[in-house]
Amino acid sequence: MSADNTSHQGTPNKQPLRQQPELNFWQIFNMCFGFLGIQFGFALQNANVSRIFQTLGAEIDEIPILWIAAPLTGLIVQPIIGYLSDNTWNGLGRRRPYFLIGAVCTTLALFIMPHSPVLWVAAGMLWIMDASINIAMEPFRAFVGDNLPKSQRTQGYAMQSFFIGIGAVVASALPYLLTNYFDVANTAPEGEIADSVRYAFYFGGAVLFLAVGWTIVTSKEYSPEELASFHQENDEELIAENNSDSRTRTAKQYQFASMLWMAIGGGLTGLVFGLSLDKQLYILTIGIFVFGPLQFYCAKALAKVNPNSIAERESLGMVFNVVDNLFHMPKAMHQLAIVQFFSWFALFAMWIYTTSAVTSYHYGTSDVLTKAYNDGADWVGMLFASYNGFAAVAAIAIPFLAKAVGIRFTHTINLSLGGLGLISFYFISDPALLWIPMIGVGIAWASILSVPYAMLSGILPPKKMGVFMGIFNFFIVIPQLLAASVLGVILNTLFDGEPIFALITGGVFMIIAGIAVLFVDQPKQ
Repeated sequence: MSADNTSHQGTPNKQPLRQQPELNFWQIFNMCFGFLGIQFGFALQNANVSRIFQTLGAEIDEIPILWIAAPLTGLIVQPIIGYLSDNTWNGLGRRRPYFLIGAVCTTLALFIMPHSPVLWVAAGMLWIMDASINIAMEPFRAFVGDNLPKSQRTQGYAMQSFFIGIGAVVASALPYLLTNYFDVANTAPEGEIADSVRYAFYFGGAVLFLAVGWTIVTSKEYSPEELASFHQENDEELIAENNSDSRTRTAKQYQFASMLWMAIGGGLTGLVFGLSLDKQLYILTIGIFVFGPLQFYCAKALAKVNPNSIAERESLGMVFNVVDNLFHMPKAMHQLAIVQFFSWFALFAMWIYTTSAVTSYHYGTSDVLTKAYNDGADWVGMLFASYNGFAAVAAIAIPFLAKAVGIRFTHTINLSLGGLGLISFYFISDPALLWIPMIGVGIAWASILSVPYAMLSGILPPKKMGVFMGIFNFFIVIPQLLAASVLGVILNTLFDGEPIFALITGGVFMIIAGIAVLFVDQPKQ
């Protein structure tokens, strides 16, 4: 905290209400710097995993199902880590213990991933790597909400976006740079990962660990008692305004819903099996079914306590509270969920199909052993680097634009530019010019990583910042699960398996997200 701030030792439960101090530039810089490392790992994953899968023998229409590990681990891990970090306080703090655990695990995964000998090992390593990234990443969102007053949160999330952009620029470009400036081979015998990719992953693991370590060492956290003293009055206003702590869902409602979800999920799963539909649809139908038993568990737990007592409901543990808070989100969070759905469907389509789209549509080959394919894949890494570079620049401008035209209209403009950029891939024949649409994509990416969180943090009770940020991740994960389930089917059914049309679909969805944000309730400034 600020240099003259009092010690972060435990304080009495009852404190006079006081104003949360603003942090200076370097304090915000230090607390967000770890995101540079996290995004380094995330960008290496996004730019290279499809390439690794294809190198190890995956077909184009199998790539979405293999990518399912990434969003599915986020769906499971983020609300768990959010809940746990909300209820953690030890010598390292509240969020920082999870930064450390996630950084160590992710670094190890990055070192091991490029040595995957076969496809199923690579898919498993993606699962482990993404789980580890999520352990470190989820508390960073709540970290900003904890440490900054409302007046600085847009600046804090924009600073995170800046570091995300910088980290991703270097990480995405690494294989290209290693090949073209250090003569590291970008081709390898059949079934082996190229040296340029392997060395990039080694470097990324080291950067991630050091960057997250910097934030852990240089940043402090407020104790639960101090946070309560800052936000007691605000908590009461949020409860009254958003009804977020007035929980009305009964055990009978949970029980009925559980049977309904299981019936629908089971019926759809049987339909996919009986009609021999695309196996990727199982992701969607089984996911629907699984939500049923979770609600049945909640029904059984709630039947044992007074359902009108918030304290007794909160005593029922992590699983119940995550599900129960999901059904009692603030209204604006529901509205933002729609924006997130369309935004992240578009992003997932871009991440998993850009390599195959550019290599097939612009370089004319899908043969992973050819130089043309690997040159195209390297160029995709540079394109991903460029959009993240544009995102870093856009992150600096977003707070000023939000003050000028409003936070909602800012997000609408940015998402629309990103959607137009993705659509324009179809109309640009020269791959050397594909950096131009990445300007719009980068602006949208910076906005997606900052604006929704700035809007959300202002409507959430601080004591539940972590769990609600974890729940908010559902609306990032669910569209990715849906995309993994249906994009391959859509491409094969409507577009003869041509991956370029996945980018067009993503562009349309991003524009829809920009329109949807106009209907989100305006947060208080």
